[in-house]
Amino acid sequence: MIGRLWSAFFLIGMSPGFYYPALTNILTAQGLDSSFVQWTWLAGPLAAMISPVFVGSLADNRFAGQKVLGWLGILSAVLLAASFRVLETDWPKEWFIVLEYASAIVGAPLWSMMASLCLVHLRSGENEFPIVRMGGTAGWIVAGLLLSFVIRADTSPMAGYFGALARLAGGLFCFSLPATPPLGRSRSLRTLFGIDAFRLLKERDHAVFFVTTALLSMPLTAFYMWTPKHLAETGDGHVAATMALGQISEVVAMLVVAVLLRRFRVKTLLVVSLALTALRYGLFAWSGWSGAKTGLIAGVTLHGLCYTLYFITAQLFLDRRVPVEVRSQAQGLIALFSSGIGSLAGTFAVRAWYDHTVTAGHGGWAMFWAALGGFLLLLTIGFSVAYVGTGPRSGRSSW
Repeated sequence: MIGRLWSAFFLIGMSPGFYYPALTNILTAQGLDSSFVQWTWLAGPLAAMISPVFVGSLADNRFAGQKVLGWLGILSAVLLAASFRVLETDWPKEWFIVLEYASAIVGAPLWSMMASLCLVHLRSGENEFPIVRMGGTAGWIVAGLLLSFVIRADTSPMAGYFGALARLAGGLFCFSLPATPPLGRSRSLRTLFGIDAFRLLKERDHAVFFVTTALLSMPLTAFYMWTPKHLAETGDGHVAATMALGQISEVVAMLVVAVLLRRFRVKTLLVVSLALTALRYGLFAWSGWSGAKTGLIAGVTLHGLCYTLYFITAQLFLDRRVPVEVRSQAQGLIALFSSGIGSLAGTFAVRAWYDHTVTAGHGGWAMFWAALGGFLLLLTIGFSVAYVGTGPRSGRSSW
């Protein structure tokens, strides 16, 4: 059971591992400007606002989870391959964005759906889910290393083709996962569109958590969009492999997160994650000021710990606290607030800040990263004050 779930996550994680870290540099090599890069990166945030909660509702109430995952993987793989093909043809490059958006909308629920399916079948989510979820991280690492050192396509559309191939394999493999029939029975339109999940926001801690997640995801877009470009400007010729250092540290973090969850409150882990994220951008700012690559490499390596302590803890947190009939939708809400609302706002804000500081030369990379780090420091303080840590049906709890 654990082996099959791990393998499914591996293939799903391998797909973005091939092209995400290289995407900005691929588009730049095609002669496309920062505006085109921005609109491309908006695909994920817009998709996360459309499909994860809706698809989660279908899996909660209408269709078997493993079949939903399979068809999502196959269709999004075809659209992803078609989008990168545009870069090698005479077609207007705007078609790349159109097909990227279509692929993203179809593929956006994959991660949250896989998390929900796993937590249904695992006997001990706290202990076993981090191990299973590590498969996605391992897939991302392997893809980055293959792209940089074997395929040697850090600036080539070939990265997208390999990403599509991995996603196709993942979709096909998902059909072999354990049968996961819908646990809910509602057929109302309110349930169909995932509106029931928003009732979670009526509880204080849930509301604080989701708002914080959206605000955290705003500066987080800068990590994915502009760190590869900053690395390239320091002379790094294997950007995809360097970015994989974040996933390597994520593996280590997932090995210890179950132990940390048993010893510390969720609030403590979330606060530590936010503080480390602010520190990471401080290291980036130091590299921008000094011109050295050391701070960038240290910050990228820190990424895995930051991500795991916040988002993996959050997925386990929600699985414990929400009713079984809305669990897939609750996982979709994390995608909505992080990859959707937060990343959408962040993509616009970060691109404008990049143009002002780096392109126009008002402070350069040092100012670019320092301001984002300051924002995250304020967010850490705000969350520490606003989040209480009271269980939904009882008194104070370790969660």
